[in-house]
Amino acid sequence: MSEPGRLAILGASGHGKVVADIALQTGWNEVCFYDDAYPGLGMVEQWPVAGTFEALLHDLAYFDGVAVAIGDNRVRDARLETLLEHGGNLVTLIHPRAIVSPFASLASGCVVVAGAVINAFAMVARGCIINTAATVGHDCRLARAVHVASGANLAGGVSVGSYTWVGVGAAVRQGACLGEGVTVGACAAVVCDVADGATMVGVPARPMRHQG
Repeated sequence: MSEPGRLAILGASGHGKVVADIALQTGWNEVCFYDDAYPGLGMVEQWPVAGTFEALLHDLAYFDGVAVAIGDNRVRDARLETLLEHGGNLVTLIHPRAIVSPFASLASGCVVVAGAVINAFAMVARGCIINTAATVGHDCRLARAVHVASGANLAGGVSVGSYTWVGVGAAVRQGACLGEGVTVGACAAVVCDVADGATMVGVPARPMRHQG
């Protein structure tokens, strides 16, 4: 789209504010929020909240694009799927001060925040968040609805399963494979493959044992 117009953002949260800021910095003329907290929530900073998710589905024709600003990976992916089913134009938003290699591939519905770097031949699937100053190394493969949190670093060739959360300041060793639904704790250092659903903490990172 050469001249973006009106953007709908689902999720009137702190992350939603970041998404709105990126949208306006990248040429969108107007943003409007939708959130299921409506009508109790009518504004987020200077931007209006126009209705619930159901209202957004009804209003999609009034917008040139739609973004989902929901932190929960599974919920975000489900909302993106529903929006696609209703003909929504899912956009990917990249902050002007992020660096994305022209040889990288980003699917629809992604958000790349200021200071993030996505290197050559990385592949990022639908609905991923690459947050402030996070890095995605060459040849990484990120499945749907992954969140690489602020300051986290994926070395080259890392594979990340759907719905995985890589916490603030965490690091993942080159070539490691993280399964689906993994949680990597803040500042953890992952040096091995990680099974589906595991929570990894520490340096080096080890699975968290749940108290029974």
